[in-house]
Amino acid sequence: MTRTARRGTTALLAVMAGTAIADNYTLQPALTVVAADLDVPLSAISLVPSAALAGSMTGFALLLPLADRIAPNRLVAAHFTALTAGLVLAATASDAAVLIAAHLIIGAAASVAAQSSVIAGRLAAPGRRGAAVALVATGLSAGILLSRLVGGTLTDLLGWRAMLLVCAALALLGAGTAATLLPGERPRARDSYRTALATLPRLPLREARLRRAVATGGLWYFAFTLLWVGLALSLARPPHSLDPTAIGLFGLAGLLGFAVLPFTGRIVDRRTPHTVMTAAVTVAAGGTLLIALAPDSIPAIAVGLAVFDAGCFVAQAANQSLVIGIDPADSGSLSGAYLVLYFAVGALGTALAGPLIDAIGMRGTTLVALSALVAAALLARVPARAPSPSYE
Repeated sequence: MTRTARRGTTALLAVMAGTAIADNYTLQPALTVVAADLDVPLSAISLVPSAALAGSMTGFALLLPLADRIAPNRLVAAHFTALTAGLVLAATASDAAVLIAAHLIIGAAASVAAQSSVIAGRLAAPGRRGAAVALVATGLSAGILLSRLVGGTLTDLLGWRAMLLVCAALALLGAGTAATLLPGERPRARDSYRTALATLPRLPLREARLRRAVATGGLWYFAFTLLWVGLALSLARPPHSLDPTAIGLFGLAGLLGFAVLPFTGRIVDRRTPHTVMTAAVTVAAGGTLLIALAPDSIPAIAVGLAVFDAGCFVAQAANQSLVIGIDPADSGSLSGAYLVLYFAVGALGTALAGPLIDAIGMRGTTLVALSALVAAALLARVPARAPSPSYE
């Protein structure tokens, strides 16, 4: 495969990652409409996003190791086919239980976004792994950033069921494109899929670099979920009393992180992931400190969020590059173990946001997030010892 082909393949994987991960979020702006249409309580429909997250974590654990064993064209096409089926099931759901079950399928199939990073890292030319992973991370971030806007707009224009069918059509197109254009060479795994699943829980115990990556990434993702959920709750209360649309506009702060991601990979390839992570988390801490100093100032919150998001996005791209580089031949299993634990720590931040806002307010909650970021920056400064170099 030529370097030009690699670049084209990486760009295609970036688009597919963004398209897949977006389906976890497109229905969120329409949850109240869906609840009314199905005549069920909003509390029941609110389980839909949780089902998508649970499906994704299951996909990370059970499906990511397949990236080390199945040809990219077959693997990605199969995931997009399953994604199509899940979206069609959701679009035709007659009750909340079916819709929740459909989003378990959607979330699991959307784990192909993480597989895209693994595939891109493996196919990258020597010295280009960081750039490849960062490009896929850019596509993934774009999918998350635009998903709610596109989902809400299409719901207003077509209705939520038709919106999901549009997403299903795009997923079906993705399946055909993957089968046709992605490489067909099968990776050479050292062991069987069953062995990989059996050893998955032991990977963090066996590999010090993976433990360090989980601990560092988990700290900033805890801060990320804590700060975002805390702000959503705080901004809805006096003195701001913002409506959901106005609160949702703060998500545009992620545009700065989206803008800087393409440059991240080049820096990772020229320096080290640890250097990039330390700098990025320090930047994120600076944005968090700005919010802590002025938690009632809308401009300060907007600027602080932009800086905070940019730092977290860059740190995550660098950390994923590090995880893939531990052992490229086993990068699917390593990434699966990393992401399951990473999301589990993030779920803890989500769960604590409400109680902390009630107990210590927005400033106190922001300071808790800041403490986690400072710990992550300190941890990132000292690389875990490796038996051999991770980067060619």
